[in-house]
Amino acid sequence: MTEHPTGDHSPGSHRAPAPRRGPSALSRARALPPWSLLAAGVLAGGLLGGGYGMVRTPVYTATSYVVAVPTERSDPATALGFAQAYGRAATQLAVLGDAQVWAGVPVSTLRSSVRTATSPDVPMVAVTATSARPDLAADMANAVARALTRHAGDTAEATHVELEQFARATEPAAPSSASPVVTGLVGASAGGLLGGLALLVRPRRGPDDPGRPASLPSPALAGDTRGAR
Repeated sequence: MTEHPTGDHSPGSHRAPAPRRGPSALSRARALPPWSLLAAGVLAGGLLGGGYGMVRTPVYTATSYVVAVPTERSDPATALGFAQAYGRAATQLAVLGDAQVWAGVPVSTLRSSVRTATSPDVPMVAVTATSARPDLAADMANAVARALTRHAGDTAEATHVELEQFARATEPAAPSSASPVVTGLVGASAGGLLGGLALLVRPRRGPDDPGRPASLPSPALAGDTRGAR
Protein backbone atom coordinates (compact mmCIF):
# COMPACT_ATOMS: atom_id res chain seq x y z
CA MET A 1 0.00 0.00 0.00
CA THR A 2 1.50 3.25 -1.10
CA GLU A 3 1.36 6.08 1.35
CA HIS A 4 0.70 9.49 0.04
CA PRO A 5 2.26 12.40 1.83
CA THR A 6 -0.12 14.47 3.71
CA GLY A 7 -0.41 18.12 2.94
CA ASP A 8 -2.03 20.36 0.49
CA HIS A 9 -0.14 20.65 -2.80
CA SER A 10 -2.70 22.81 -4.54
CA PRO A 11 -1.28 25.50 -6.79
CA GLY A 12 -2.22 28.27 -4.38
CA SER A 13 -1.02 26.57 -1.19
CA HIS A 14 2.62 27.69 -1.40
CA ARG A 15 2.88 31.39 -2.18
CA ALA A 16 6.04 33.42 -2.04
CA PRO A 17 6.01 35.97 0.74
CA ALA A 18 5.11 39.45 -0.41
CA PRO A 19 8.15 41.70 -0.71
CA ARG A 20 8.50 44.26 1.99
CA ARG A 21 8.10 47.80 0.86
CA GLY A 22 10.52 50.38 2.10
CA PRO A 23 9.36 53.58 3.72
CA SER A 24 7.65 55.95 1.32
CA ALA A 25 8.89 59.45 0.58
CA LEU A 26 6.14 60.86 2.76
CA SER A 27 7.21 58.64 5.63
CA ARG A 28 10.83 59.65 5.24
CA ALA A 29 9.78 63.32 5.22
CA ARG A 30 7.85 62.80 8.42
CA ALA A 31 10.85 61.14 10.04
CA LEU A 32 13.14 64.15 9.49
CA PRO A 33 13.83 66.32 12.54
CA PRO A 34 11.81 69.57 12.58
CA TRP A 35 14.88 71.81 12.40
CA SER A 36 15.96 70.27 9.09
CA LEU A 37 13.29 72.20 7.18
CA LEU A 38 14.47 75.48 8.66
CA ALA A 39 18.11 74.67 7.95
CA ALA A 40 17.35 73.66 4.36
CA GLY A 41 15.34 76.82 3.77
CA VAL A 42 18.03 79.11 5.17
CA LEU A 43 20.79 77.37 3.20
CA ALA A 44 18.89 77.35 -0.10
CA GLY A 45 17.73 80.96 0.29
CA GLY A 46 21.22 82.16 1.18
CA LEU A 47 22.78 80.43 -1.83
CA LEU A 48 20.16 81.75 -4.24
CA GLY A 49 20.31 85.29 -2.86
CA GLY A 50 24.10 85.42 -2.87
CA GLY A 51 24.26 84.00 -6.39
CA TYR A 52 21.76 86.57 -7.63
CA GLY A 53 23.78 89.39 -6.10
CA MET A 54 26.94 88.15 -7.83
CA VAL A 55 25.52 87.76 -11.34
CA ARG A 56 23.29 90.81 -11.60
CA THR A 57 24.54 94.07 -13.07
CA PRO A 58 25.48 96.70 -10.45
CA VAL A 59 23.53 99.97 -10.43
CA TYR A 60 25.14 103.37 -9.84
CA THR A 61 23.28 106.47 -8.63
CA ALA A 62 24.22 110.13 -9.02
CA THR A 63 22.29 113.21 -7.85
CA SER A 64 22.40 116.84 -8.94
CA TYR A 65 20.75 119.67 -6.98
CA VAL A 66 19.22 122.94 -8.18
CA VAL A 67 17.71 125.62 -5.95
CA ALA A 68 14.89 128.08 -6.65
CA VAL A 69 15.88 131.67 -5.88
CA PRO A 70 13.30 134.50 -5.71
CA THR A 71 14.02 137.74 -7.52
CA GLU A 72 13.48 141.22 -6.08
CA ARG A 73 9.79 141.10 -7.01
CA SER A 74 9.16 137.73 -5.33
CA ASP A 75 9.50 136.06 -1.93
CA PRO A 76 10.76 132.73 -0.51
CA ALA A 77 7.24 131.25 -0.30
CA THR A 78 6.79 131.78 -4.04
CA ALA A 79 10.18 130.20 -4.72
CA LEU A 80 9.20 127.20 -2.63
CA GLY A 81 6.02 126.74 -4.63
CA PHE A 82 7.83 126.96 -7.96
CA ALA A 83 10.44 124.48 -6.75
CA GLN A 84 7.64 121.94 -6.33
CA ALA A 85 6.39 122.71 -9.83
CA TYR A 86 9.84 122.45 -11.39
CA GLY A 87 10.35 119.11 -9.69
CA ARG A 88 7.32 117.74 -11.50
CA ALA A 89 8.30 119.35 -14.80
CA ALA A 90 11.85 117.95 -14.80
CA THR A 91 10.77 114.61 -16.25
CA GLN A 92 8.52 116.09 -18.93
CA LEU A 93 9.33 115.80 -22.63
CA ALA A 94 10.20 119.50 -23.02
CA VAL A 95 13.02 119.22 -20.48
CA LEU A 96 14.19 115.72 -21.39
CA GLY A 97 14.31 116.65 -25.07
CA ASP A 98 17.02 119.22 -24.33
CA ALA A 99 18.78 117.01 -21.79
CA GLN A 100 19.30 114.17 -24.26
CA VAL A 101 21.66 116.34 -26.27
CA TRP A 102 24.06 116.81 -23.33
CA ALA A 103 23.60 113.30 -21.90
CA GLY A 104 24.03 111.51 -25.21
CA VAL A 105 21.16 109.07 -24.58
CA PRO A 106 17.61 108.93 -25.97
CA VAL A 107 14.63 110.44 -24.17
CA SER A 108 13.30 106.97 -23.31
CA THR A 109 16.45 106.21 -21.33
CA LEU A 110 16.19 109.49 -19.43
CA ARG A 111 12.52 108.89 -18.71
CA SER A 112 13.22 105.46 -17.18
CA SER A 113 16.44 106.40 -15.36
CA VAL A 114 15.85 109.89 -13.94
CA ARG A 115 13.77 110.74 -10.87
CA THR A 116 13.26 114.02 -9.05
CA ALA A 117 12.50 114.86 -5.43
CA THR A 118 11.52 118.07 -3.67
CA SER A 119 11.24 119.19 -0.06
CA PRO A 120 8.22 120.89 1.53
CA ASP A 121 10.55 123.17 3.50
CA VAL A 122 13.47 123.94 1.16
CA PRO A 123 13.10 125.34 -2.41
CA MET A 124 15.41 122.70 -3.85
CA VAL A 125 15.04 120.05 -6.54
CA ALA A 126 17.11 116.84 -6.45
CA VAL A 127 17.64 115.21 -9.84
CA THR A 128 18.75 111.58 -9.46
CA ALA A 129 19.85 109.28 -12.28
CA THR A 130 20.68 105.58 -12.20
CA SER A 131 22.75 103.57 -14.68
CA ALA A 132 25.00 100.55 -14.98
CA ARG A 133 27.82 103.02 -15.75
CA PRO A 134 28.85 105.49 -13.04
CA ASP A 135 29.90 108.18 -15.54
CA LEU A 136 26.62 107.96 -17.42
CA ALA A 137 24.62 108.28 -14.20
CA ALA A 138 26.40 111.55 -13.40
CA ASP A 139 26.05 112.84 -16.97
CA MET A 140 22.30 112.19 -17.06
CA ALA A 141 21.67 113.87 -13.71
CA ASN A 142 23.68 116.95 -14.70
CA ALA A 143 22.06 117.11 -18.14
CA VAL A 144 18.52 117.12 -16.76
CA ALA A 145 19.44 119.68 -14.08
CA ARG A 146 20.99 121.91 -16.75
CA ALA A 147 17.97 121.65 -19.04
CA LEU A 148 15.61 122.38 -16.14
CA THR A 149 17.64 125.46 -15.15
CA ARG A 150 17.53 126.70 -18.72
CA HIS A 151 13.74 126.33 -18.98
CA ALA A 152 13.28 128.10 -15.66
CA GLY A 153 15.44 130.97 -16.91
CA ASP A 154 13.27 131.38 -20.01
CA THR A 155 10.23 132.05 -17.80
CA ALA A 156 11.95 133.97 -14.98
CA GLU A 157 10.44 137.30 -16.06
CA ALA A 158 6.95 135.88 -15.59
CA THR A 159 7.55 133.72 -12.51
CA HIS A 160 10.04 136.01 -10.76
CA VAL A 161 11.90 132.84 -9.70
CA GLU A 162 15.21 131.58 -11.03
CA LEU A 163 16.84 128.16 -10.78
CA GLU A 164 20.53 128.00 -9.98
CA GLN A 165 22.92 125.09 -9.83
CA PHE A 166 23.48 124.15 -6.19
CA ALA A 167 25.60 120.99 -6.52
CA ARG A 168 26.65 119.05 -9.58
CA ALA A 169 26.43 115.28 -9.68
CA THR A 170 29.76 113.50 -9.35
CA GLU A 171 30.67 110.06 -10.60
CA PRO A 172 29.79 107.55 -7.86
CA ALA A 173 32.66 105.47 -6.57
CA ALA A 174 30.57 102.46 -5.51
CA PRO A 175 27.30 100.94 -6.72
CA SER A 176 24.11 101.77 -4.90
CA SER A 177 22.64 98.31 -5.45
CA ALA A 178 22.81 95.72 -2.69
CA SER A 179 25.99 93.66 -2.41
CA PRO A 180 26.00 89.84 -2.67
CA VAL A 181 26.32 89.65 1.12
CA VAL A 182 23.14 91.66 1.58
CA THR A 183 21.20 89.71 -1.05
CA GLY A 184 22.45 86.48 0.54
CA LEU A 185 21.17 87.55 3.95
CA VAL A 186 17.83 88.55 2.46
CA GLY A 187 17.59 85.22 0.67
CA ALA A 188 18.48 83.33 3.85
CA SER A 189 15.77 85.19 5.77
CA ALA A 190 13.20 84.43 3.10
CA GLY A 191 14.29 80.79 2.98
CA GLY A 192 14.01 80.50 6.76
CA LEU A 193 10.51 81.97 6.62
CA LEU A 194 9.45 79.48 3.96
CA GLY A 195 11.02 76.66 5.96
CA GLY A 196 9.05 77.74 9.03
CA LEU A 197 5.83 77.77 7.03
CA ALA A 198 6.62 74.32 5.67
CA LEU A 199 7.21 73.16 9.22
CA LEU A 200 3.76 74.38 10.24
CA VAL A 201 2.03 72.44 7.44
CA ARG A 202 4.30 69.40 7.79
CA PRO A 203 2.22 66.20 8.05
CA ARG A 204 2.20 64.58 11.46
CA ARG A 205 3.17 60.95 12.08
CA GLY A 206 0.33 58.46 11.92
CA PRO A 207 -0.05 55.27 13.94
CA ASP A 208 1.19 53.13 11.02
CA ASP A 209 4.27 55.21 10.32
CA PRO A 210 7.72 53.78 11.15
CA GLY A 211 9.18 55.01 14.35
CA ARG A 212 6.11 54.27 16.47
CA PRO A 213 5.51 50.87 18.10
CA ALA A 214 2.70 48.79 16.61
CA SER A 215 -0.42 48.67 18.72
CA LEU A 216 -1.11 45.27 20.39
CA PRO A 217 -4.61 43.75 20.54
CA SER A 218 -6.36 43.82 23.87
CA PRO A 219 -6.54 40.52 25.89
CA ALA A 220 -10.27 40.14 25.18
CA LEU A 221 -9.71 40.50 21.45
CA ALA A 222 -6.85 37.98 21.53
CA GLY A 223 -9.07 35.41 23.33
CA ASP A 224 -11.84 35.80 20.78
CA THR A 225 -9.33 35.16 18.01
CA ARG A 226 -8.12 31.87 19.56
CA GLY A 227 -11.64 30.65 20.09
CA ALA A 228 -12.57 31.18 16.50
CA ARG A 229 -9.89 28.73 15.26
